[in-house]
Amino acid sequence: MSKPSERLRELGIALPPAPKPVAAYVPWVRHADLLLLSGQIPVSDGKVQFEGQAGFEQKTAAAQQAARLCALNALAVAADAAGGVDNLARVLKVVVYVASHEDFHEQHVVANGASEFLKDVFGEAGRHARAAVGVAELPLNSTVEVDVTFAVRA
Repeated sequence: MSKPSERLRELGIALPPAPKPVAAYVPWVRHADLLLLSGQIPVSDGKVQFEGQAGFEQKTAAAQQAARLCALNALAVAADAAGGVDNLARVLKVVVYVASHEDFHEQHVVANGASEFLKDVFGEAGRHARAAVGVAELPLNSTVEVDVTFAVRA
């Protein structure tokens, strides 16, 4: 498998600038070879792109796109923190929070948007442990929030 930077080029994807925190937290914490990220929401150009609950304001496919955008933002933050995307050794864990209408039960399908993106970029090193969680509301009325833990090259 090619390096993540090469794979991003092959996929025609440019990493956006890393989103800045919108409250009292840091975007990432590094401990030894672990890089733990704060949750990322589907922001582009400073604006939330997907708002409202899955199964109500957003269909499953749109929520899945939101999860992909969250993962892209997470990758931008991680690349900044690690000194480049190629310094990320593998994806360890992904937690996907989905603002869900009471009758929505496809959180795992929404989470695939993030999981498949990370696997596309990292290949086998992008396969990870995961949780997909339905919640009533998320910050800034976003549809999805994604939390990622990476292993970083020494």
